[in-house]
Amino acid sequence: MARAGLTADRLVAAAAELADEAGYENVTLSALARHFGVKDASLYSHVRNLRDLRTRLALLAGGEMIDAIATAVAGRSGKDALAAFAGAYRAYALAHPGRYAATQIPLDQALVADSPAMRRTAEITYGMLRAYGLDEPDLTDAVRLLRSTFHGYCALEAGGGFGAPRDVQRSWERAIDALHVALENWPREESTDD
Repeated sequence: MARAGLTADRLVAAAAELADEAGYENVTLSALARHFGVKDASLYSHVRNLRDLRTRLALLAGGEMIDAIATAVAGRSGKDALAAFAGAYRAYALAHPGRYAATQIPLDQALVADSPAMRRTAEITYGMLRAYGLDEPDLTDAVRLLRSTFHGYCALEAGGGFGAPRDVQRSWERAIDALHVALENWPREESTDD
């Protein structure tokens, strides 16, 4: 491929493909340079360094994931929205393992605040949870419960960690049922912010 055709967007798109094919940990500037048939130094006019590339990849993947979730939850509320949200989350994580891994890296909070995709993620997630009547600090706690449950389940499933003969999809559905019950019966904590 011609060097003149390189852009930051093309590099990030190639990094996303590489992440899914070879694993997030194998996304390097050298691997991308080989892919495009250029020297590593040629990439530095498009991305500052590997951290910058991986941050851009995380933002791309986060945007793709929340787009899928938003489509799934549109017009739904309560348990239906929770199940749709969870299903879209799981589908993205399993279909795009490298991109999904990128969504788990810590990002600079100023960058998160400036990212439309990250703001949309918060709006959709918190909006779904407000249907359960949750306010802060319970909203943050509920988001952490959902994220840790979804991430843990997906990581175990992707890694072949569920060896019992029980159907994995049925266990997933039961987990969503349990989360719904937990959210409906959330032990409210009074806000200490004044």
